[in-house]
Amino acid sequence: MKAAIRRIYGGPEQISVEEINLPDIHDDEVLIRVHAATVNRTDCANLTAKPFIMRLILGLSKPRKVIMGTDFAGEIVQIGNTVTKFKKGNNVFGFTDIGSESQSEYMKANVKDVFSIPDGVGLKVAAASLEGAHYAYTFIHKVNIEPGQKVFINGATGAIGSALLQFVRQYDVKITATCNTKNIGLIKSLGADKIYDYTKEDFTTDTESYDFIFDAVGKSTFGKCKPLLKKKGVYISSELGPYSQNIFYALFSFLKSKKVIFPIPYDKQKTIPYLSNLLKSGTFKPVIDQEFTLDDIAKAYDFVMTGEKTGNVVVEVV
Repeated sequence: MKAAIRRIYGGPEQISVEEINLPDIHDDEVLIRVHAATVNRTDCANLTAKPFIMRLILGLSKPRKVIMGTDFAGEIVQIGNTVTKFKKGNNVFGFTDIGSESQSEYMKANVKDVFSIPDGVGLKVAAASLEGAHYAYTFIHKVNIEPGQKVFINGATGAIGSALLQFVRQYDVKITATCNTKNIGLIKSLGADKIYDYTKEDFTTDTESYDFIFDAVGKSTFGKCKPLLKKKGVYISSELGPYSQNIFYALFSFLKSKKVIFPIPYDKQKTIPYLSNLLKSGTFKPVIDQEFTLDDIAKAYDFVMTGEKTGNVVVEVV
């Protein structure tokens, strides 16, 4: 089978598409024919091992898993001896942030890491609904959003931001978001009431006050956003911040009237069923920017690492 391989940390130039053997499955595992995956921020962190803390998770000097990929959508082609939850032919999807080894024609997975794709949801859409939305779930469930409140989303066009905007839209709140010029129409269609074009405007000059500021791209800081927060307002960022400041701000936020919450992700046993229900109801439709083949996967990483993608970048394996 073909698989995207990297044996040392680095950039997209370290990725090669190679022929390797099919994985053998254990009794509690399934073999999946992968139809689609994405290249996302988590994949890029796993490729580069940046920030350095990634090495403590993935392998200090070199990656323990050489096959790339964190999310997947595909079809079960073989089941382990003790598997009763699934059968051959089921369409399934899943996500593991430390790596599913899914950027390959086939992959194995423990049944606890596999979820049924809702009827009527395509495989590419299913793959695009996972990584960013998994983290977006964390933002809205770390706080208590109430009707009438004001929410600011910085970076509403990425995989996290575009999912987060749709999740927040479920509440009776006023949403302000940032995006670039070409995506203003898209962000309006996803539910933003007010938009800042970050290529032309500085959102920190806003005169409104917000109950929550969600920095879905991690390109601002608590210090810059603090003046925009109401008393007891909350700032959450998808990144650690300069010198990992968001962790320390979160530890001592109980001393302040305006606080930082660090969004430690929830378990996927909570997030993926939530996403499945929204996909089934049509409340959530992941945004897809570009599609690449597995053979061109290094180009997909190159594009994602520019930081200019809108929503998700899909890798079509079949």
